[in-house]
Amino acid sequence: YTELGDSFLESLQGLTTLKIYSADERYAKKMDEEAEKFRKVTMRVLIMQLNSISIMDLVAYGGAALGIALSLLKLKNGAVTLTECFFIIMISAEFFLPLRMLGSFFHIAMNGNAAADKIFKLLDTKEPEEGSIKETEGQIICFENISFSYTPEKQVLKEVSFSTKERGITALVGTSGCGKSTITSLLMKENRPQSGVITLGGEVLSDFTTEGLMKKITRITHDSYIFKGTVRENLAMGCETASEPEMREALGQVDLLGFVEENGGLDMEILEKGANLSGGQKQRLALARALLHDSPVYIFDEATSNVDVESENKIMEIVQDLAHRLANVTAADKILYMEQGKIAESGTHEQLMAQNKAYAALFNKQQELEHFREEAV
Repeated sequence: YTELGDSFLESLQGLTTLKIYSADERYAKKMDEEAEKFRKVTMRVLIMQLNSISIMDLVAYGGAALGIALSLLKLKNGAVTLTECFFIIMISAEFFLPLRMLGSFFHIAMNGNAAADKIFKLLDTKEPEEGSIKETEGQIICFENISFSYTPEKQVLKEVSFSTKERGITALVGTSGCGKSTITSLLMKENRPQSGVITLGGEVLSDFTTEGLMKKITRITHDSYIFKGTVRENLAMGCETASEPEMREALGQVDLLGFVEENGGLDMEILEKGANLSGGQKQRLALARALLHDSPVYIFDEATSNVDVESENKIMEIVQDLAHRLANVTAADKILYMEQGKIAESGTHEQLMAQNKAYAALFNKQQELEHFREEAV
């Protein structure tokens, strides 16, 4: 039933896409097949339920009839009085009613068991061991011979080693699938490396508490979630104790203060997932929230890949050209070019361009595409 509901919801949400690609008929047939499968499963459950109810009814009514017959027989033999016989007859009918009701709860119990299995499976998931370090003075990130794979067949990272500077920007660039997002997930302790050591400020990353790591590192993605509520409530997630002037300052930094002031100020209502904001406005609000968090290390994970040019330029001013497009990483203090799970090239933009290798080729290719797009517009 849950699988059928999920499939229906997915088809409903993607109905426009299905229409565009003329795939609605194919998905309708798929829904018919799943509905038929659900019907057969439901009928099997109902057959079991009806059989169990029939057995329960036989026991309940048969037991009541037997009780009545025995009470009348005892009355005839003089073993009980008429009042006692009447009491036994009445209680015989009531005695087996709970047993009959038990059969009617069979279907409900099966639904409960299915839900309980999922809940217990989640609760039984082994949590990673929590470290004890809450703070550290340094903020240099070091990867030492890190290897990682999601499956035994494909290794995503292959003995990756690099370090960031105490202050400045380190940019990870490369084609899709080269391992950039995996490095981010390792830094956030969402995954653990199979080999090698990651350190933050000289301390092993796995030794940090989750709370300590979240205070140290703030991650901004291209799809940062905006919650239903007010602008104030969304900003307060970055810093619960932030004052109103601090919130306004953060909004001003991302060039969103004017828009917010025109629409009710910090008490402006935000719809679920920021539905009443444009893509650029949502991303800038997420960035303002991150600025209030005020952590030593910021990870911008393709933070401008889905926003308009104006919003991108404003965000890039704040993160000093650290972004998804190569044109925005040229000012980074260190650029790490990744290829097939390894650090293939390292250096500043000028150094890598002078080497005229893979990074330079990728940069020039993207520049050509940018110029082509501008000419097309």
